[in-house]
Amino acid sequence: MTTLIEAPPSDADGLLPTKKKKSGGGLGQYILIRFLLIFPTIFILVTMVFFLMRITGDPITAAMGGRLPPDQLQQRIHDAGYDRPLPVQYFEYLGQLVTGNFGTTLSDNRQVTEMLATYGAATLELTVNALIVALLVGIPFGMIAAHRRDHAPDAVLRVFAILCYATPVFFAGLLLKLTFAVWLGWLPVAGRAKTSSELALTGLQAPTGIYWLDALRSGNMAALGDVMAHAVLPAVALGLLTAGIFLRLVRTNLIGTLGRDYIEAGRSRGVSEFRLVTKHAYKPALIPIITVMGLQIAVMLGGAVLTEKTFEWKGLGFQLANYLTARDFVAVQGIVVLLAVIVAITNFIVDIVAALIDPRVRY
Repeated sequence: MTTLIEAPPSDADGLLPTKKKKSGGGLGQYILIRFLLIFPTIFILVTMVFFLMRITGDPITAAMGGRLPPDQLQQRIHDAGYDRPLPVQYFEYLGQLVTGNFGTTLSDNRQVTEMLATYGAATLELTVNALIVALLVGIPFGMIAAHRRDHAPDAVLRVFAILCYATPVFFAGLLLKLTFAVWLGWLPVAGRAKTSSELALTGLQAPTGIYWLDALRSGNMAALGDVMAHAVLPAVALGLLTAGIFLRLVRTNLIGTLGRDYIEAGRSRGVSEFRLVTKHAYKPALIPIITVMGLQIAVMLGGAVLTEKTFEWKGLGFQLANYLTARDFVAVQGIVVLLAVIVAITNFIVDIVAALIDPRVRY
């Protein structure tokens, strides 16, 4: 069930009586509390990931058991320190995390931090693209559904929202590939860019790893067009997953706002319906979008695993699937911890933005 969250309406047309502002704020205390909560959240997540990874035994046995002679296997376990008591391993792992050391992957023998830096930009690019799609689809369609409540457009859009949320992201990706890449031939089937574009962008001085940003920095419009064409289908497949939630949230809250007294007062004063919806009613309806955005970032990061694998988008999700297949739990642990940190920080930022927009949040 969607929760109705309201925010103070805009008063550009003088629809509300003037109220004396209250003194005091509490914003600084609110930010400090939310910031301090990041650390126990990350600590709990790191602890859970560590012990869940150890349920199946030590990572060396999980990754290489059956492929090495028993004596060599035991020697590698001893060299890595996995034969020591679990609490000792745990506190040593925490100490390594504090210094930024995530360990070394077992399957390809590379630093986990290097791997995270290499593929993290691709996942960030996909998530931002998908979030843009979700906002561009969810907010306007939610406003249309609320404005045409209980009419045909509303019914169609409500069904569309349910389908967006209920359709598995990998299945949506396969349908999009089949339709727009195979049958129509409008868009590329997979990958982040053509080989020529990738070579041009990765060869730049201090590349960010976000292809469209690197293409803009270098002024390479051909590479930019190629990158954007490759980004469309993965972004739509992942973005529609969240667009359905945004659509229903905007619709529900906009309907509630349109029934409030100050909207009726505006109608009685002759303010146009279009201005009432776009100027006064839609802003309160956006508050729930902001409050749930942090949670949806987590959903998108989870969906990125399937999306990247479906479209061969070589980011953290793609690598996570490969490392899971190889049972490389050191790499898996590093990726999951990084994603958990990103979610915790994102929720902190969202809380601050919500408090700035709606002062009642901070009390």
